Amino acid sequence: MRIITSVEELNELYGGAGEAATAKVTSVLTPLYRRMIEASPFMALATVGPEGLDCSPRGDLGGVVRVEDAKTLLLPDWRGNNRVDSLANIVRDPRIALMFLIPGSNNTMRLNGRAVVSIEQSLLDSFEMDGKHPRSVVVITIDEVYFQCARAVMRAELWNTERFVDPSSLPTPGMLLKAAKDDFDQETYDREWPARAAKSMW
Repeated sequence: MRIITSVEELNELYGGAGEAATAKVTSVLTPLYRRMIEASPFMALATVGPEGLDCSPRGDLGGVVRVEDAKTLLLPDWRGNNRVDSLANIVRDPRIALMFLIPGSNNTMRLNGRAVVSIEQSLLDSFEMDGKHPRSVVVITIDEVYFQCARAVMRAELWNTERFVDPSSLPTPGMLLKAAKDDFDQETYDREWPARAAKSMW
């Protein structure tokens, strides 16, 4: 199998980035980039730690992050499974990457930066939802931000409802768990999961 072993080979193969691909990169949020990010209710959060890389989905009502200023985003950490993979990585290595999706838009927003995990009480209180607060807030400092070419979303027809997969054709969470652990009670898990999720969103 032929493989690429140097950046020089890659550049020769692909011919280098065009002007638009590099001109769009900024070190702060422009007003228009801010509008894009504030419109996004979902993103993927990539982190790195001694054990390797991790990518975690994050979503919230309205915007998935709060824009504090042109260099700072705030990401509340709401209820989950308490694995804390992303947070454990951040406290040991602050480098992060984000990709924001906006339902209905073919453009995504990408961001690279550094983060810390804050438990400042006033910050936690500011994200109150239904009388509850996140356990922590990820404070993100922007190093670079830019919009991503829409071709990937267009090829995937991501927002085409006619191409949505019927959930009943896919394995249930209980089935997936039982495949990983043979004696897992998949029926009970699948039966109780919807009510449990509804009570633990925040």
